[in-house]
Amino acid sequence: MPPTVLVTGANGFLGRHIVAELLRRNYNVRALVRPQNRTTSSALPPLHSLPIECREGDIGQPNTVAGAADGCMAIIHAAALAQVNPARNPAVWAVNDTGTETVLQLAQEAKVERFVYVGTANVFGFGSVSQPGDETRPFSGTRYGLDYMDSKRAATVRVQRAVAEWNLPAVLVHPTFMLGPGDAKPTSNALLLELHRGRLLGYPPGGKNYVHVRDVAVATVNALSKGQVGESYILGNQNLSYREAFGLMARVMGVPPARWPIPAAVARAYGAACDLKARWSGQPAQLNSAMVAVANDGHYFSAQKAIVELSMPQTALEQAVQEAFDWFKTNHYV
Repeated sequence: MPPTVLVTGANGFLGRHIVAELLRRNYNVRALVRPQNRTTSSALPPLHSLPIECREGDIGQPNTVAGAADGCMAIIHAAALAQVNPARNPAVWAVNDTGTETVLQLAQEAKVERFVYVGTANVFGFGSVSQPGDETRPFSGTRYGLDYMDSKRAATVRVQRAVAEWNLPAVLVHPTFMLGPGDAKPTSNALLLELHRGRLLGYPPGGKNYVHVRDVAVATVNALSKGQVGESYILGNQNLSYREAFGLMARVMGVPPARWPIPAAVARAYGAACDLKARWSGQPAQLNSAMVAVANDGHYFSAQKAIVELSMPQTALEQAVQEAFDWFKTNHYV
Protein backbone atom coordinates (compact mmCIF):
# COMPACT_ATOMS: atom_id res chain seq x y z
CA MET A 1 0.00 0.00 0.00
CA PRO A 2 1.37 3.48 -0.85
CA PRO A 3 2.47 5.56 2.15
CA THR A 4 0.16 8.27 3.52
CA VAL A 5 1.30 11.89 3.74
CA LEU A 6 -0.48 14.45 5.91
CA VAL A 7 -0.60 17.88 4.25
CA THR A 8 -1.46 20.96 6.30
CA GLY A 9 -2.65 24.00 4.39
CA ALA A 10 -3.85 21.67 1.64
CA ASN A 11 -6.44 24.15 0.41
CA GLY A 12 -3.97 26.97 -0.14
CA PHE A 13 -2.33 28.08 -3.37
CA LEU A 14 0.80 25.99 -2.82
CA GLY A 15 -1.03 23.30 -0.84
CA ARG A 16 -3.25 22.43 -3.81
CA HIS A 17 -0.20 21.95 -6.01
CA ILE A 18 1.48 19.79 -3.36
CA VAL A 19 -1.62 17.58 -3.16
CA ALA A 20 -1.68 17.26 -6.96
CA GLU A 21 1.99 16.31 -7.06
CA LEU A 22 1.56 13.72 -4.31
CA LEU A 23 -1.38 12.16 -6.17
CA ARG A 24 0.63 12.14 -9.39
CA ARG A 25 3.22 10.02 -7.57
CA ASN A 26 0.57 7.69 -6.11
CA TYR A 27 0.91 8.72 -2.48
CA ASN A 28 -2.13 8.50 -0.24
CA VAL A 29 -3.00 12.02 0.88
CA ARG A 30 -4.62 13.12 4.12
CA ALA A 31 -5.48 16.82 3.93
CA LEU A 32 -5.80 18.80 7.14
CA VAL A 33 -7.89 21.93 6.62
CA ARG A 34 -9.96 24.26 8.72
CA PRO A 35 -13.72 23.56 8.43
CA GLN A 36 -14.48 26.89 6.75
CA ASN A 37 -11.74 26.27 4.16
CA ARG A 38 -13.09 23.07 2.63
CA THR A 39 -14.14 24.93 -0.49
CA THR A 40 -11.98 27.98 -1.15
CA SER A 41 -13.57 28.97 -4.45
CA SER A 42 -15.95 27.69 -7.09
CA ALA A 43 -12.99 28.02 -9.48
CA LEU A 44 -11.37 25.02 -7.77
CA PRO A 45 -12.83 21.57 -7.14
CA PRO A 46 -13.64 21.05 -3.45
CA LEU A 47 -10.97 19.05 -1.68
CA HIS A 48 -13.41 16.33 -0.69
CA SER A 49 -14.09 15.69 -4.40
CA LEU A 50 -10.45 14.61 -4.87
CA PRO A 51 -9.25 11.05 -4.19
CA ILE A 52 -7.87 12.02 -0.79
CA GLU A 53 -8.87 11.83 2.86
CA CYS A 54 -9.99 15.16 4.32
CA ARG A 55 -9.52 15.80 8.02
CA GLU A 56 -10.98 18.98 9.50
CA GLY A 57 -9.15 20.80 12.26
CA ASP A 58 -7.41 24.02 13.21
CA ILE A 59 -3.71 23.90 14.09
CA GLY A 60 -4.34 26.94 16.27
CA GLN A 61 -6.55 24.70 18.44
CA PRO A 62 -4.53 21.54 19.21
CA ASN A 63 -7.52 19.58 20.53
CA THR A 64 -9.15 19.72 17.07
CA VAL A 65 -6.22 17.99 15.33
CA ALA A 66 -5.37 15.28 17.85
CA GLY A 67 -4.28 12.10 16.08
CA ALA A 68 -4.40 13.73 12.64
CA ALA A 69 -1.02 12.24 11.70
CA ASP A 70 -1.63 8.75 13.06
CA GLY A 71 -0.68 6.16 10.45
CA CYS A 72 1.11 8.73 8.28
CA MET A 73 4.60 8.13 6.95
CA ALA A 74 5.27 11.85 6.59
CA ILE A 75 3.94 15.35 7.15
CA ILE A 76 4.24 18.28 4.76
CA HIS A 77 3.49 21.36 6.86
CA ALA A 78 2.45 24.05 4.38
CA ALA A 79 -0.18 25.86 6.46
CA ALA A 80 0.66 29.53 7.00
CA LEU A 81 -0.91 32.96 7.28
CA ALA A 82 0.97 35.25 4.90
CA GLN A 83 -0.71 38.53 5.86
CA VAL A 84 1.54 41.59 5.83
CA ASN A 85 -1.14 44.26 6.26
CA PRO A 86 -1.42 45.16 9.09
CA ALA A 87 2.25 44.62 9.81
CA ARG A 88 1.53 43.49 13.36
CA ASN A 89 -1.12 40.81 13.75
CA PRO A 90 -1.40 38.23 16.59
CA ALA A 91 -3.29 35.87 14.26
CA VAL A 92 -0.15 35.52 12.14
CA TRP A 93 1.81 34.27 15.14
CA ALA A 94 -1.01 31.92 16.16
CA VAL A 95 -0.87 30.13 12.80
CA ASN A 96 2.77 30.39 11.79
CA ASP A 97 4.54 29.82 15.08
CA THR A 98 2.10 28.29 17.57
CA GLY A 99 0.50 26.24 14.78
CA THR A 100 3.90 24.86 13.81
CA GLU A 101 4.44 23.79 17.42
CA THR A 102 1.15 21.88 17.22
CA VAL A 103 2.13 20.11 13.99
CA LEU A 104 5.54 19.23 15.41
CA GLN A 105 3.78 17.52 18.31
CA LEU A 106 1.69 15.53 15.82
CA ALA A 107 4.90 14.47 14.08
CA GLN A 108 6.50 13.37 17.33
CA GLU A 109 3.45 11.39 18.44
CA ALA A 110 3.06 9.68 15.05
CA LYS A 111 6.80 8.98 14.76
CA VAL A 112 6.83 10.09 11.12
CA GLU A 113 9.73 9.15 8.89
CA ARG A 114 9.97 12.62 7.31
CA PHE A 115 8.71 16.09 8.21
CA VAL A 116 8.87 18.71 5.47
CA TYR A 117 8.43 22.24 6.74
CA VAL A 118 7.46 24.93 4.23
CA GLY A 119 8.91 28.26 5.32
CA THR A 120 9.89 31.35 3.34
CA ALA A 121 13.15 32.54 1.83
CA ASN A 122 12.72 35.73 3.85
CA VAL A 123 14.07 33.94 6.94
CA PHE A 124 17.52 34.28 5.33
CA GLY A 125 19.52 37.35 4.50
CA PHE A 126 19.00 38.57 0.97
CA GLY A 127 21.69 39.73 -1.42
CA SER A 128 22.23 41.46 -4.74
CA VAL A 129 21.59 40.08 -8.21
CA SER A 130 25.30 39.39 -8.63
CA GLN A 131 25.67 37.95 -5.10
CA PRO A 132 22.24 36.64 -4.09
CA GLY A 133 21.42 35.49 -0.60
CA ASP A 134 21.54 31.83 0.31
CA GLU A 135 20.86 29.49 3.22
CA THR A 136 24.02 30.58 5.03
CA ARG A 137 23.02 34.21 5.44
CA PRO A 138 21.48 35.14 8.80
CA PHE A 139 17.95 36.51 9.10
CA SER A 140 17.85 40.23 8.37
CA GLY A 141 14.11 40.83 8.24
CA THR A 142 13.74 42.14 11.79
CA ARG A 143 14.29 45.65 10.41
CA TYR A 144 10.86 45.61 8.73
CA GLY A 145 8.67 45.01 11.76
CA LEU A 146 6.55 42.43 9.92
CA ASP A 147 4.96 39.71 12.02
CA TYR A 148 4.86 37.46 8.96
CA MET A 149 8.65 37.37 8.58
CA ASP A 150 9.30 37.30 12.32
CA SER A 151 6.82 34.47 12.95
CA LYS A 152 8.17 32.36 10.09
CA ARG A 153 11.68 32.81 11.45
CA ALA A 154 10.49 31.71 14.89
CA ALA A 155 8.79 28.66 13.37
CA THR A 156 11.96 27.77 11.46
CA VAL A 157 13.90 27.85 14.72
CA ARG A 158 11.25 25.58 16.29
CA VAL A 159 11.74 22.98 13.58
CA GLN A 160 15.52 23.18 13.81
CA ARG A 161 15.29 22.74 17.58
CA ALA A 162 13.09 19.67 17.11
CA VAL A 163 15.74 18.19 14.81
CA ALA A 164 18.43 18.76 17.43
CA GLU A 165 16.44 17.75 20.51
CA TRP A 166 14.03 15.07 19.24
CA ASN A 167 15.98 13.78 16.25
CA LEU A 168 13.01 14.82 14.14
CA PRO A 169 13.76 13.79 10.51
CA ALA A 170 12.89 17.23 9.12
CA VAL A 171 13.85 18.97 5.90
CA LEU A 172 13.03 22.67 5.57
CA VAL A 173 12.08 24.27 2.25
CA HIS A 174 11.74 28.01 1.78
CA PRO A 175 9.94 29.33 -1.33
CA THR A 176 10.45 32.78 -2.80
CA PHE A 177 7.59 34.64 -4.57
CA MET A 178 5.34 32.07 -6.26
CA LEU A 179 3.41 32.57 -9.51
CA GLY A 180 1.27 30.13 -11.46
CA PRO A 181 -2.26 28.81 -12.01
CA GLY A 182 -4.87 28.03 -9.38
CA ASP A 183 -4.48 31.08 -7.14
CA ALA A 184 -8.15 31.28 -6.29
CA LYS A 185 -8.10 33.89 -3.50
CA PRO A 186 -5.91 35.34 -5.19
CA THR A 187 -2.68 35.81 -3.20
CA SER A 188 0.70 36.38 -4.85
CA ASN A 189 -0.82 36.35 -8.34
CA ALA A 190 -2.98 39.35 -7.43
CA LEU A 191 -0.01 41.35 -8.73
CA LEU A 192 -0.84 40.16 -12.26
CA LEU A 193 -4.47 41.21 -11.91
CA GLU A 194 -3.50 44.68 -10.68
CA LEU A 195 -1.12 45.11 -13.60
CA HIS A 196 -3.69 43.84 -16.11
CA ARG A 197 -6.29 46.29 -14.74
CA GLY A 198 -3.89 49.21 -15.17
CA ARG A 199 -3.59 49.91 -11.45
CA LEU A 200 0.20 49.59 -11.28
CA LEU A 201 1.45 52.83 -12.81
CA GLY A 202 4.92 52.76 -11.27
CA TYR A 203 7.54 50.46 -9.83
CA PRO A 204 9.59 50.69 -6.61
CA PRO A 205 13.40 50.52 -6.69
CA GLY A 206 13.74 47.01 -5.23
CA GLY A 207 13.17 43.53 -6.58
CA LYS A 208 12.75 39.89 -5.62
CA ASN A 209 13.13 36.28 -6.68
CA TYR A 210 10.24 34.63 -8.55
CA VAL A 211 9.40 30.94 -8.99
CA HIS A 212 6.71 28.76 -10.57
CA VAL A 213 4.46 27.34 -7.85
CA ARG A 214 4.54 23.91 -9.47
CA ASP A 215 8.36 23.83 -9.23
CA VAL A 216 8.01 24.56 -5.52
CA ALA A 217 5.51 21.71 -5.16
CA VAL A 218 7.81 19.29 -6.98
CA ALA A 219 10.81 20.20 -4.82
CA THR A 220 8.69 20.01 -1.66
CA VAL A 221 7.51 16.49 -2.49
CA ASN A 222 11.05 15.56 -3.51
CA ALA A 223 12.09 16.49 0.03
CA LEU A 224 10.20 13.42 1.26
CA SER A 225 13.08 11.34 -0.05
CA LYS A 226 15.81 13.83 -0.99
CA GLY A 227 17.76 16.43 0.92
CA GLN A 228 19.57 16.23 4.21
CA VAL A 229 17.80 16.11 7.57
CA GLY A 230 18.05 19.44 9.36
CA GLU A 231 19.00 21.34 6.23
CA SER A 232 17.18 24.30 4.68
CA TYR A 233 16.63 24.80 0.95
CA ILE A 234 15.61 28.03 -0.78
CA LEU A 235 13.10 27.24 -3.54
CA GLY A 236 13.39 29.96 -6.14
CA ASN A 237 14.35 30.75 -9.70
CA GLN A 238 14.75 34.17 -11.30
CA ASN A 239 15.94 37.40 -9.67
CA LEU A 240 14.37 40.49 -11.22
CA SER A 241 13.98 44.14 -10.29
CA TYR A 242 10.37 45.27 -10.10
CA ARG A 243 10.89 47.20 -13.33
CA GLU A 244 12.07 44.03 -15.07
CA ALA A 245 9.39 41.81 -13.52
CA PHE A 246 6.49 44.14 -14.26
CA GLY A 247 7.76 44.53 -17.82
CA LEU A 248 7.92 40.75 -18.31
CA MET A 249 4.42 40.28 -16.87
CA ALA A 250 2.99 43.04 -19.04
CA ARG A 251 4.52 41.56 -22.20
CA VAL A 252 3.06 38.13 -21.48
CA MET A 253 -0.41 39.55 -20.74
CA GLY A 254 -0.33 42.05 -23.61
CA VAL A 255 -0.86 45.16 -21.50
CA PRO A 256 1.18 48.37 -20.99
CA PRO A 257 3.93 48.07 -18.38
CA ALA A 258 4.21 50.16 -15.25
CA ARG A 259 6.07 53.18 -16.62
CA TRP A 260 7.19 55.40 -13.77
CA PRO A 261 9.97 54.76 -11.25
CA ILE A 262 8.87 55.49 -7.68
CA PRO A 263 11.76 56.98 -5.68
CA ALA A 264 12.36 55.29 -2.34
CA ALA A 265 11.73 58.53 -0.41
CA VAL A 266 8.39 59.06 -2.13
CA ALA A 267 7.38 55.48 -1.39
CA ARG A 268 8.35 55.90 2.27
CA ALA A 269 6.28 59.07 2.56
CA TYR A 270 3.26 57.32 1.06
CA GLY A 271 3.73 54.37 3.41
CA ALA A 272 3.82 56.71 6.41
CA ALA A 273 0.63 58.39 5.19
CA CYS A 274 -1.03 54.98 4.90
CA ASP A 275 0.03 54.20 8.48
CA LEU A 276 -1.64 57.40 9.68
CA LYS A 277 -4.81 56.62 7.75
CA ALA A 278 -4.92 53.14 9.29
CA ARG A 279 -4.57 54.57 12.79
CA TRP A 280 -7.37 57.07 12.22
CA SER A 281 -9.75 54.62 10.59
CA GLY A 282 -8.90 51.51 12.58
CA GLN A 283 -8.67 49.61 9.28
CA PRO A 284 -5.63 48.64 7.18
CA ALA A 285 -4.86 51.08 4.37
CA GLN A 286 -3.75 50.11 0.86
CA LEU A 287 -0.29 49.29 2.21
CA ASN A 288 1.94 50.16 5.17
CA SER A 289 5.43 51.47 5.78
CA ALA A 290 6.78 47.95 6.39
CA MET A 291 5.56 46.80 2.97
CA VAL A 292 7.18 49.87 1.41
CA ALA A 293 10.50 49.14 3.12
CA VAL A 294 10.45 45.61 1.68
CA ALA A 295 9.64 46.92 -1.82
CA ASN A 296 12.50 49.40 -1.65
CA ASP A 297 15.01 46.58 -1.05
CA GLY A 298 16.28 43.92 -3.44
CA HIS A 299 15.30 40.52 -2.04
CA TYR A 300 17.47 38.36 -4.29
CA PHE A 301 18.22 34.70 -3.54
CA SER A 302 19.98 31.66 -4.99
CA ALA A 303 18.20 28.30 -5.30
CA GLN A 304 21.34 26.40 -6.32
CA LYS A 305 21.34 24.16 -3.27
CA ALA A 306 17.75 23.03 -3.95
CA ILE A 307 18.49 22.50 -7.63
CA VAL A 308 21.36 20.17 -6.78
CA GLU A 309 20.04 18.34 -3.70
CA LEU A 310 16.26 18.38 -4.26
CA SER A 311 16.31 18.17 -8.08
CA MET A 312 14.23 21.32 -8.22
CA PRO A 313 12.93 22.24 -11.71
CA GLN A 314 13.46 25.74 -13.10
CA THR A 315 10.45 26.61 -15.24
CA ALA A 316 10.75 29.91 -17.10
CA LEU A 317 8.97 32.79 -15.35
CA GLU A 318 7.20 33.64 -18.61
CA GLN A 319 5.48 30.26 -18.47
CA ALA A 320 4.42 30.79 -14.86
CA VAL A 321 2.88 34.15 -15.77
CA GLN A 322 1.19 32.76 -18.88
CA GLU A 323 -0.32 29.82 -17.01
CA ALA A 324 -1.53 32.08 -14.20
CA PHE A 325 -3.07 34.55 -16.66
CA ASP A 326 -4.72 31.79 -18.69
CA TRP A 327 -6.20 30.34 -15.48
CA PHE A 328 -7.54 33.76 -14.49
CA LYS A 329 -9.13 34.17 -17.93
CA THR A 330 -10.66 30.69 -17.90
CA ASN A 331 -12.18 31.33 -14.48
CA HIS A 332 -13.42 34.84 -15.29
CA TYR A 333 -11.12 36.86 -13.04
CA VAL A 334 -10.28 39.03 -16.06
